[in-house]
Amino acid sequence: MDRINNLKLNIQNRDACIAVIGLGYVGLPLVIRFSEEGFKTIGFDIDEDKVKKLNAGETYIKHIPEEKIAAVVKNGFKATSDFSQISNVDAIIICVPTPLGIHNEPDLSYIKNTLSSIKPYLKESQLLVLESTTYPGTTEEEIIPFIQTIKNSSLLPTRREGRQAKSSIENQKFTIGVNFYVGYSPEREDPGNKNYTTKTIPKVVSGYTKNCLELTKTLYDQIVDQTVPVSSPRVAEMTKILENIHRAVNIGLVNELKMVADKMDIDIYEVIKAAATKPFGFTPYYPGPGLGGHCIPIDPFYLTWKAKEVGMNTRFIELAGEINTGMPNYVVQKVGDALNAAGKSIKGSRILVLGLAYKKNVDDTRESPSLTIMEMLIKMGADVQYSDPYLPEAPKTRKFNFDLKSIDLTAENIKSFDALVLSTDHDSFDYKMIEKEAKLIIDTRGKINDSEKVIKA
Repeated sequence: MDRINNLKLNIQNRDACIAVIGLGYVGLPLVIRFSEEGFKTIGFDIDEDKVKKLNAGETYIKHIPEEKIAAVVKNGFKATSDFSQISNVDAIIICVPTPLGIHNEPDLSYIKNTLSSIKPYLKESQLLVLESTTYPGTTEEEIIPFIQTIKNSSLLPTRREGRQAKSSIENQKFTIGVNFYVGYSPEREDPGNKNYTTKTIPKVVSGYTKNCLELTKTLYDQIVDQTVPVSSPRVAEMTKILENIHRAVNIGLVNELKMVADKMDIDIYEVIKAAATKPFGFTPYYPGPGLGGHCIPIDPFYLTWKAKEVGMNTRFIELAGEINTGMPNYVVQKVGDALNAAGKSIKGSRILVLGLAYKKNVDDTRESPSLTIMEMLIKMGADVQYSDPYLPEAPKTRKFNFDLKSIDLTAENIKSFDALVLSTDHDSFDYKMIEKEAKLIIDTRGKINDSEKVIKA
């Protein structure tokens, strides 16, 4: 018990050193919170550009102000790609991506590569917490066996203690819950949300053993207002999946209703607004051009894949996925119909896409339907440009490589396009000017007032 008590005391006294691996939309806010609470923090990332920017006090995520980065650097934070420094920390939090493979199967390569990178530097009395979203069972099936195979070099005797002592324990391995600790705590970041922060969002925590849970809870108790302990990592992993499936299914439902309502000449946004006045039993969800972000378009497929392992089919979830994945096609069809009605075709038309980010007021384009819509329009022969105040240049991703820069949203520029596609409803867009100056607007977010030039999509 001395080991767990010492680590717990070090965490509570802010003497523990915290490592965060993966300095993106999840890892960077964690770094800031631990630093704000007085912890020594080290950030690890394989992207050298990120490392350099952070150490210079610069931000690369628009909704995270540069002053916060400068403050954590002043407090002693260091970013690095040198994983040997893992040997100097007490708690390790892994926040790396968990994308899908080409057949919508889980891709755990980032997690596995991270484990391989830190393996030589792990030592006894460390706490390892996975935050990456994944399928139920990942911690127990991937993390635990990996840790249990590592020879515990920190238990080896010194040279002075002689060969006999060394040979007696050189094959000792980590025992989870005794001399090494593993937890899982799913991230709940919502970039751009001003109402909830890393500190105020309740944090689900779990551990492989009772000791692991106690330490994981103690760690997050220092930086969030409320922790929510659950009985196992599987429960915590499933909790995160449920949260995002709940949204994906309801968004799929309202996207389907949008298409039905359109055929009936009913404004789905007016319907939702009216239904939302019911004070019980209804939660408003809003349609759009498709799902984006790293969670909602991906996480449901993690469960459908895992469900097949136990002989189950998740038909409801898969149907919602089909609807949401098909929404960019619906938008492009509406663009074509709108241009045809104006005596034009997509081929040869100048089309301006408003917003590349997957949701408003952020610079995150992961899985953004805007990128899919742009690619489809370009392949159909359109001259496509975009405007997004959060993204001065179109990002290069695994799927897309547009050589485009954001154009200024001026009256003159707007007039030069045959059609505008409102894909991301940033608050900074001047919607009155857009409505006034545009020749034709395909509105996927219900932001523009009804008029002859506005087509709901």
